[in-house]
Amino acid sequence: MGPLDGYRIVEMAGLGPAPFCAMLLSDMGADVVRIDREGGSNPLDLEIDVLNRGRRSVALNLKTPEGIATALALITRADAVIEGYRPGVMERLGLGPEECLAKNPCLVYGRMTGWGQAGPLAHAAGHDINYIALTGVLDAIGTDESVTPPLNLIGDFGGGALYLAFGVVCALLEARASGKGQVVDAAMVDGAAHLMTMMYGLAQQGKWTDKRQDNLLDGGAHFYGAFECADGKWIAIGSIEPQFYRLLLDTLGIDPDTEDVSQSKENWQRMREQLRQIFLREPQSYWCALMEGTDICFAPVLSMTDAPEHPHNKHRGVFVEDFGITQPAPAPRFSRTPGRIRREPPQPGEHTEEVLKEWGIR
Repeated sequence: MGPLDGYRIVEMAGLGPAPFCAMLLSDMGADVVRIDREGGSNPLDLEIDVLNRGRRSVALNLKTPEGIATALALITRADAVIEGYRPGVMERLGLGPEECLAKNPCLVYGRMTGWGQAGPLAHAAGHDINYIALTGVLDAIGTDESVTPPLNLIGDFGGGALYLAFGVVCALLEARASGKGQVVDAAMVDGAAHLMTMMYGLAQQGKWTDKRQDNLLDGGAHFYGAFECADGKWIAIGSIEPQFYRLLLDTLGIDPDTEDVSQSKENWQRMREQLRQIFLREPQSYWCALMEGTDICFAPVLSMTDAPEHPHNKHRGVFVEDFGITQPAPAPRFSRTPGRIRREPPQPGEHTEEVLKEWGIR
């Protein structure tokens, strides 16, 4: 019984952040029902879409009055609905916040967009890379020669799905006290910018520059970065604190009391090259045996193939194998009401009759 057990959530089928948000809520125990298009298929052409795990699927034809009426009946019986369409789509279907809250005044109406529900770009198409570009995030990531797209983790999943899930749960808690629902406008531009709060704070005080690889946490500092090893594999060092940096130098046989090995910025470039040459002398396994588990703040850079097999990840069960797929386990962890993967991803419409009967619609 997860911490959200007893809550009913309706998810309007979509791609990316909205499904990931629904997965998070399902992992934590919510009964999430996904409304798929009747006769639809997985838009990514995947045999198994892991982001759809844990839910049941109802297939409806939203181009018909009957389909809209059934969708509205489901939403009326839910604690929350989440959707990831462009602004105005749900309104044109007759399923916008005004209609739904009129039927269900306690409803939490979660909306996931890239640009937000309002603004000059609200109705434009976009993807993760565009949203993080507009917020200053993308410009800060990469080498001093080029920008590097950092997977779609910051806009779609970090600044999008996680903020939508946080917003929905906050609104559910408030509705319990007030008896009133509300709309949650989660935009990836908002979330991505919010994730940069620390960097913007540093920049405003002259502690962060607009130049890539020129700052403490962007690969500029020699004591916070990744280094290639003799076997072509990589390691990650994060020796920010002085005592951890001293331990790093001691372990590498560098005299920590030498003036030009300090953490001062004027030494970063020269020391980065010195560390690069040292780490290239031995394979990754050598550096793991020497540094892993110490206060150097060290870790091997593992591939997605190797990460599930690392002893620490295996001990904690960071990854699980479910319905034939190795995948990240539900997170975070709860001492009394742990989350779990409730079922494998459904086929569109697999649970239509079951859900409609259980929710008292048929």
